[in-house]
Amino acid sequence: MGKRGDRFYIEVSERGRVVDVRATGEVDIATVGALRSVLWAAPADSVLRLDLTGVRVLSTAGVRALVAAHLRLRAGGGELVLVRPGPTVARVLRATGLHRVVRVVTDTPDPIADRALIAA
Repeated sequence: MGKRGDRFYIEVSERGRVVDVRATGEVDIATVGALRSVLWAAPADSVLRLDLTGVRVLSTAGVRALVAAHLRLRAGGGELVLVRPGPTVARVLRATGLHRVVRVVTDTPDPIADRALIAA
């Protein structure tokens, strides 16, 4: 499943209670609605792994969407995990303090590490 826009693209795959989302492009006021709809479509008890490798811009609207998704998932027994943010996005996560609230995974997981990430 995927959603494509001019400046933003999202791919989603689900395996059991794990939802993998790969975002590419710019997350700003014009594109945050697409990201928000994917984040809120995930079951509240899932582990939602958001791969930010391809995200070039993360605006305050994007940060708010991540915070809201984190709170919803945590309340439902799930978890939001941010995977491989680039330097620009990592700087936004540090500046907002979001890296202290939401788990950020910076290395490239392999299939065995994926299982460990799910179990953690």
